[in-house]
Amino acid sequence: MRKLLRQLFLSKRFFLLSSLLVFGFILAFVFPGWFGIFRWFAALLALLVLLDCALLFAAGKGIHASRELPERFSNGDQNPVPISLQNRYSFPIDYELIEELPEQFQARDFKYSGKLKSGDARKITYELRPTERGIYTFGRLIALVSSPLGLIQRRFSFQGGESVAVYPSFLELRKYELLALSNRLSEYGLKKIRRIGHTMEFEHIREYVSGDDVRNLNWKATAKKAELMVNQYQDEKSQPVYSVIDTGRVMQMPFHRLSLLDYAINATLVLSRVALRKQDKAGMMTFNRKVDNRVVANRRSSQMQRILETLYHIKTDFAESDFARLYTDIKRSLPFRSLLLLYTNFETLDALNRQLPYLKALSRDHLLVVIFFRNTELETFSTEETDAVRGIFQQTIAQKFIFERKRIVRELGRHGIQSLLTRPEDLTVATLNKYLELKARGLF
Repeated sequence: MRKLLRQLFLSKRFFLLSSLLVFGFILAFVFPGWFGIFRWFAALLALLVLLDCALLFAAGKGIHASRELPERFSNGDQNPVPISLQNRYSFPIDYELIEELPEQFQARDFKYSGKLKSGDARKITYELRPTERGIYTFGRLIALVSSPLGLIQRRFSFQGGESVAVYPSFLELRKYELLALSNRLSEYGLKKIRRIGHTMEFEHIREYVSGDDVRNLNWKATAKKAELMVNQYQDEKSQPVYSVIDTGRVMQMPFHRLSLLDYAINATLVLSRVALRKQDKAGMMTFNRKVDNRVVANRRSSQMQRILETLYHIKTDFAESDFARLYTDIKRSLPFRSLLLLYTNFETLDALNRQLPYLKALSRDHLLVVIFFRNTELETFSTEETDAVRGIFQQTIAQKFIFERKRIVRELGRHGIQSLLTRPEDLTVATLNKYLELKARGLF
């Protein structure tokens, strides 16, 4: 009995009719002849409530609902979550679906209402966009069901306690991997780079066609075939490509609820896959007070899984980053020239100058690309219209910080260090562009 009472809820229609009945009894004090009429109405309402209870509770499992959770969610992306609903009653029902979302979303207002005919089934799909890696635990899936009478609701509770791991953006990874396989990367803003000269890695010999570089003519093959033959070259392969992620305090800033660190993690995952598809060796490491989460650059079949798991388990207290420690570690552990894509952030030229000696030392032994971020919120604020003196003053300060970023790019270039200044949401495309550009120019 107690269990049944916990499942029973009074509907808005019941409270509306009860309110009208109470108002009628109040009027009956003024008009005593009405008292008998409203007493019959009260008895009728009680009978209808009992009938409604009998309809809803006669069937043990009058409705079935289930959510279909994937094995993992993709961080920063819209992840679909389908819910299946089936009416097992012999009459049509009204339902209200309540989803207890994981606490990370801080949302307690997910409700979906509708009608279902007897025996009908429906699939409802909603989307979730997680912004943190880790385990997300779902609560119960609750359905409040009412009969055509609509006086009471019966609560059904399903599932609960299911967990999903949120990994770096593998949905974005699949998209760019497909484009890389079909050589259609330019369709997503990845520009085609004009090749300057050519690399010296031989691929095969083919017939000469108009426009080929005559310096590549293969005279021995030409003599054998009695027609012009040329050597075909390809991009050099098996070059080490390391993503170096700063997990210090400068990477804590959020844009669109996703931290700069997670933007860098998502970009690293995609770049590693594309680099492997281009026959290069992909690796990674993170640093703040020390260098850790190291994956040595390699081309083995399990490399992407190792990188994915390492990126998923990155944890940080956003401490101050030690660039001297980074330089010492790379000097000791990377004996061969590699491409280093360093994800960090510099707010001012003074912040860069403190780390510049270590960046210059790294660029002497490796091809270093310093990747840092434009503050899009600051840029938007600096262009807003304002007449107040305080607002103009604040916009002037904002524009000063924006100009400071451009000075950082020039300062890095002055010391021969490659750099990339990009919006957080464009990081993946911009990084891939830079990688393809450097590869096309044969710089590593």
